Amino acid sequence: MKIRLLDIEGKSLGHIDVEDHLFGANSNEALVHQVVVAQQANARQGTVGTKNRSAVAGGGRKPWRQKGTGRARHGSIRSPIWKGGGVAFGPSPRSYRQNTPKRMKNAALRCSISSRVRDGDLIVIDKLDLEQAKTKNIANVMKSLKVQGSALLVADGSDPAIFKAARNLEGLKLIPSFKLNSLDVLSKSKIVMTLDAVRNAESIWGAPFNREKSGDDARLVDEDVK
Repeated sequence: MKIRLLDIEGKSLGHIDVEDHLFGANSNEALVHQVVVAQQANARQGTVGTKNRSAVAGGGRKPWRQKGTGRARHGSIRSPIWKGGGVAFGPSPRSYRQNTPKRMKNAALRCSISSRVRDGDLIVIDKLDLEQAKTKNIANVMKSLKVQGSALLVADGSDPAIFKAARNLEGLKLIPSFKLNSLDVLSKSKIVMTLDAVRNAESIWGAPFNREKSGDDARLVDEDVK
């Protein structure tokens, strides 16, 4: 399939050929949902904890005798119904981790990227060269590309200036191409990828027989080709 290629000023440079295996995969909402939920669960710390009646200090002595006082019977001042007592059925530290097979995560990523391509939310630019690592330079690029709201910027990861310039821009998340994941792809309004990032992604998640191909060939197609 073909995707339009733009420069950092938003001008069209033609079309590029991309792999259907990565950018034209069929939709599988159930798979994507399972993988995204697992990724969100794995991001949880799971360190929240409360003390039950056995963990709270004190309360070893019976507050008053069982009978004859006219008051309700109690065995400990650390009962959950007492002020300062333990918590009944409170949370405790636990692991929320879900193990997801690599093939499922890769398939979900292909489905996620392909759905964004079908929705017209993927923008591919030829390169992202910055003279200085300044936030305003990245902001001007996003403005030229007419990107409003949140965005995911995917670069090849070789230029540290890009990461320094983009880390302070509100709503923009920058990741290298080898860290692409379904959650980031689906959680942003637009996805901006450099051409090198596209080729790197194809070499990792593309069709098996194309993964050994070099990413240097831009494979530009004439503008008139639909």
